[in-house]
Amino acid sequence: AIIHRGEMMIGLLRGRVLHKQPPFLLLDVNGVGYELEAPMSTFYALPLGDDEITLYTHLTVREDAHILYGFSAESDRALFRALLKVNGVGGKMALGILSGMTADEFAMTVSAGDVAAMTKIPGVGKKTAERLIIEMRDRMDKLGTSSSTPLVGGKALSGGAANPLDDAMSALMALGYKAADVQRMTKGLDTEDLATEEIIRLALQSTR
Repeated sequence: AIIHRGEMMIGLLRGRVLHKQPPFLLLDVNGVGYELEAPMSTFYALPLGDDEITLYTHLTVREDAHILYGFSAESDRALFRALLKVNGVGGKMALGILSGMTADEFAMTVSAGDVAAMTKIPGVGKKTAERLIIEMRDRMDKLGTSSSTPLVGGKALSGGAANPLDDAMSALMALGYKAADVQRMTKGLDTEDLATEEIIRLALQSTR
């Protein structure tokens, strides 16, 4: 932990995943269970099995809750923090952005001024998209656009979900997508034998 201005800030956690249901993770760190929210880029990068993982974290303190966010790459956390500085962008929207596109794709979207692509993210309207593009354009060079969140395929990612498709649909709605959009995104996908995270990845790709 990092001590900052008299408060304990959790900057990094190393442990094993006990439970995952995107966008939520329960991480066992030496017998202490930390509940985190994470973008899909983090879920894609989780190792198979119960290998120990390291997550970079960001703690948001609100009057009604303390929310801990986890990221598999430090660059993703840096982008998340930069997004939070944009007026009108909260943690949920920032998670949606990092789930819907990689850091490199986000940088290209900002560079191209592609408002249409930005508004495909749940909760991002035209005005917010324009604000994101304007405010983030100057910050992207400082952040760097290297994304170290490799996609992991395979059937072992599901974590024992009874119904991966239902879990995937629930996760997409938790990220801010409307039920009708989730139905459209998952319709026609060949989800047999796929893990929850893989179904989500395919559904998100269908919006591009």
